[in-house]
Amino acid sequence: MTQYLRYLDTQQQVGVLALISAATDHDGIPPIAEHVVLHLRHGGDKDDCHIIIENDGEIIGYAHLDLTDTVAGPSAELVIHPKHRGKGFGRALLTEIGRITSPRLWSHGDLPSAQKLAEESGYEKVRTVIQMRRSLTEHLPSLTTEITLRSFLPGLDDEAWLALNNRAFAGHPEQGKWTLPNLHNRMKENWFDPHGFLLATQADQLVAFCWTKIHGGHSHSHDEKEKHDHDPIGELYVMGVDPDFQGQGLGHAITIAGLAHLRRQGLMSAMLYVDAENTAAIKLYKDLGFTQWGRDVMYRQSTN
Repeated sequence: MTQYLRYLDTQQQVGVLALISAATDHDGIPPIAEHVVLHLRHGGDKDDCHIIIENDGEIIGYAHLDLTDTVAGPSAELVIHPKHRGKGFGRALLTEIGRITSPRLWSHGDLPSAQKLAEESGYEKVRTVIQMRRSLTEHLPSLTTEITLRSFLPGLDDEAWLALNNRAFAGHPEQGKWTLPNLHNRMKENWFDPHGFLLATQADQLVAFCWTKIHGGHSHSHDEKEKHDHDPIGELYVMGVDPDFQGQGLGHAITIAGLAHLRRQGLMSAMLYVDAENTAAIKLYKDLGFTQWGRDVMYRQSTN
């Protein structure tokens, strides 16, 4: 049974999160964007739209629709339970999405099955986000720019950091539009650790930052139910430099500081995400020893 819903009740939220978890374990990458999962965990978003497919009381298919972006247009992402793939449920979800809107379609990991479904349904690739990784056991480059670092102070740095983030990412389709609730939802997550949220200052002004996170085995979590089937890996989650202070080597320095912090936590490797078109950032990360690991792709229906 397929349902189009403007909100999910508590049981449906639990079912969708279980589906996302099963797909993540199977594919090695989350099928739904982090901000959507955060909305599901913390009570949903009034502007979210959802499509679910149920089978014998279990949610086996899910699509999230964002119809709120009046500039870039609607977007969608979908997932089918690994045990129910190859049975036409993905195509059914995509057909239902097409009845509602003509969206941009995200494919996390750009798996072959997702490529096949998108291409056969008349979608073409329009944007790529690259995942890069590097070992933390190898030598880290030396700092070429001296910076003054401190940890993020929850409740005190919130608004100043948010203003810096939105300046640093002005024009970015996701990162440049954060609000305090966006920040606070992430601060509620088990992985959040203010000691890994590094701020660079000059004369007490925030000028750059590197927010790190740890996937699996994070030492500050006390939830014994949280299990992971992979070794912990650090992520350079968000990095930014105030536009007024660019060209001073701060991006290079804050990235090394983030890597050094993750290595001090005993981690063996680090990852990050970057738009394929951001050639300057990709060059910086390659110079720091990162190589491409995977990619997320946005599709749009072909106009041909």
